[in-house]
Amino acid sequence: MKVLIPTPLRSYTRQKRLVEADGITVGAVLADLDRQFPGIRFRMVDEHDRMRRHMRLFVNGEQVFDLSRPLKAADEIAIVQALSGG
Repeated sequence: MKVLIPTPLRSYTRQKRLVEADGITVGAVLADLDRQFPGIRFRMVDEHDRMRRHMRLFVNGEQVFDLSRPLKAADEIAIVQALSGG
């Protein structure tokens, strides 16, 4: 499936904005991304297997929080890094 990579994580994907990854759940797709681009998953998921506070994942435009959410091959994932500061 297609995964949109935010600019701050593109150093892991050789500057690719859109990559392909496989998996039947959100977590499996993130694991496949990490297999292809080592270290990228840790930037999105903490050591307790939860999404980091500054990261957002969207499946077909709907925000998801559960890494065990099932996916279909035609789904599209967008990874968004939230901005903070003031």
